[in-house]
Amino acid sequence: MLVVVDVLSFTTATTVAVERGVAVYPAASNDVSSMRLAHEVGAELAVPRDQVTEKRPWSLSPAALRSAQTPARLVLPSPNGAAIASAARGVVVAACLRNASAVATWLTRHHGHGDEPVTVIAAGERWPDGSLRPALEDLLGAGAVLAALRQRGVGIESPEARSARASYEGTQSVPDAVRCSASAVELAHAGFAEDVEVAVDVDASNVVPVLTGGAFLPAER
Repeated sequence: MLVVVDVLSFTTATTVAVERGVAVYPAASNDVSSMRLAHEVGAELAVPRDQVTEKRPWSLSPAALRSAQTPARLVLPSPNGAAIASAARGVVVAACLRNASAVATWLTRHHGHGDEPVTVIAAGERWPDGSLRPALEDLLGAGAVLAALRQRGVGIESPEARSARASYEGTQSVPDAVRCSASAVELAHAGFAEDVEVAVDVDASNVVPVLTGGAFLPAER
């Protein structure tokens, strides 16, 4: 059982899209392979935020996905959250600050008493040279899921999970902390501050996207 957290912005964008009835296919990169996937499954292919047009309004921007005309299927490339999700096996859940409690409730209901461990992955970001960089927003997003699981009496935590949960619980204002993170500042400077506001709306959604047949769809209740 894998819970992927990429607050800015893959899992937030996925949650928003799935809320609107879109089947979201994760792709590691926006290249020929993602174009091929979109063709194979009859989906639209999301474009980079700065390449959105009236005819192609779909990107990693959660704010844009809230207002854009919704396709039935969308291939959503991301080098972080989507790359992890598309490479994973087994049950994969997309979590973010918007749906952390809903994800924890679903996990508790369906897997809380099983022997399979739940792994919560903070996706992180990348530096311009492609190397990984830590992302505060994903640490806090993972911590939100872990805190909600703890409240529901689920599981034995690893030291890493305990530290992520403590970071979330010890942060006075999680939305403000995310707004000050490097990723959020970059988005705001690029003109996408609204994406940050959508991402920091804690527990605004009851949707739990689960990877099913290659696409994130709403989990069965």
